[in-house]
Amino acid sequence: MNRKDFLAASATAAASSGVAAASEIPGGTHLVERRSDFDAAAFASVVGRPAAIRQVFEAVAFRPSVLGNVKNALNGLQFGFGYPAGAIVVALAGHGSSAVYAYADRIWTRYRLGEFLKLSDAAGAPVVSNVFLKRHAPINVGSDPDDAAGMYQDASIEMLQRRGVIVLACHTAIEEQARAIFTRGFAPAAMSAADVAADILTNLIPGTVVVPSMVAAIAVLQATYHYTYVTLAL
Repeated sequence: MNRKDFLAASATAAASSGVAAASEIPGGTHLVERRSDFDAAAFASVVGRPAAIRQVFEAVAFRPSVLGNVKNALNGLQFGFGYPAGAIVVALAGHGSSAVYAYADRIWTRYRLGEFLKLSDAAGAPVVSNVFLKRHAPINVGSDPDDAAGMYQDASIEMLQRRGVIVLACHTAIEEQARAIFTRGFAPAAMSAADVAADILTNLIPGTVVVPSMVAAIAVLQATYHYTYVTLAL
C-alpha cells in the first residue's frame, strides 16, 4: 500500500471509530511532541499578547482551590493594584492529574475520570463531569467585586477564561494519562492507548492551548514572556 492509500485508509478508519485523523490532533500522535506538530505561532500570539503583568499558576496535584487562587490574583491585580483588566494575563498550567481541568464532559464520562483519578463529590460519589467548567454568575463587568454572586467571585473556568485566563494543556501529560487509562481498563475495549490520547486531545474545552510539555512551557513563559510563577503546596 502506498502512502497516499495508507493515509486515506487511516482517515477512514479513524472516522468510523470516532477518533480524529492524525492531522487533526493538536500536537500530533507522538509521546514526545515534535516541533513540526507544535503551533508555535498560535502559542506566541496567545501567551505573548500585550500585558502589563503576566502570571502562571502551575497545578500538578489535583487541588481545585487553585481556581480560587487564580480568581483572587485577578481581583487583587485589577481592584487592589489597579491594573486594567485587559492588561492582565494569567495562565493556568495544569498537568499530572490537574490536566483534567481542560477536558470536555465527553472525556470525563467516557473514561470515568472520577473513578480513574479517585475524585469524589461531597457525597463521596465519583465526579462524572467537568464540574469546574461552567460559569455560575452573569457577565457584568460593572458588578460589585464584593458580590458573592457576581462575576468577580466566580472561580469557574469559563468565567476565568472570560476574564482573560489562558488554559494550557500538556501534550505529554495527556499521552501518559491515556496510556494509564488504557492499561487500567478505563478505555472501551475497541480503543488503543493512542486512540484514547487522540480522543482527549480533540475534546478539550474551548480555548485550550496545547503545549508540548508543561514543565518546558513554564520555563518558556518565564524566560521569554516574563510570567511570574505560582504553585500550590503539594
